[in-house]
Amino acid sequence: MNMSLNVLNTKSLREQVYDYLKEEINAGRLKKGDFIDINKLSAQLGVSKTPLRDALLQLEIDGFVKILPRRGIVVNELTLDDIKNLYEMIGGLESSALMSVASKLRDDDIAEMKELNLEMRKALDNDNFDLYYENNVKFHNVYLRLSNNSQLLRTLDVCKQRLYDFPREKGYVPDWEYNSLLEHDRLIELLEKREYLLAADYIRDVHWSFEVQKNYIIQYYFKGKV
Repeated sequence: MNMSLNVLNTKSLREQVYDYLKEEINAGRLKKGDFIDINKLSAQLGVSKTPLRDALLQLEIDGFVKILPRRGIVVNELTLDDIKNLYEMIGGLESSALMSVASKLRDDDIAEMKELNLEMRKALDNDNFDLYYENNVKFHNVYLRLSNNSQLLRTLDVCKQRLYDFPREKGYVPDWEYNSLLEHDRLIELLEKREYLLAADYIRDVHWSFEVQKNYIIQYYFKGKV
């Protein structure tokens, strides 16, 4: 870790350190099980220990590290139980968000979701998972962006970052991604019919259901070895 923080950044030092450490984990420079030396980090970044401790406390709250008394700070691994809990949280929150914004959804929003799903299929056909992932985020954000619940949206963002970006697994499971497109089609169909309750249930009980997606999850995160 040899990068210094940008002193001109408008974010607080705590926020800058938080973002910096998440990027280190995302890039794989900090790996699960690694210990973070707060004295060394303070010297490398040229900041006092107070914003470091504040950032690490937030990282622990968000599930990225664990502070062990008298031992230090360790980067968390992502266990199957963690994934199960995250799916339950994401499913519940997205379902709730969709119900709360249903009256705001317009035909243009649904058309955008259709277009994004087509673009995702093209990306998969061209073996471009990064583009698929980018458009998948945009797909869900079509309805999530209509929500005014900033706490819900932040919680969702952190949960998804833990699943996908810390660090993102190499490769992907094509069958899972293509099946996800079919689930998106079903969601769009329900939204077109204004079946908002069924759509919200579908998000929670199918698309973000750990039990429904479990086999794919094991293939992706554990190479089928769990």
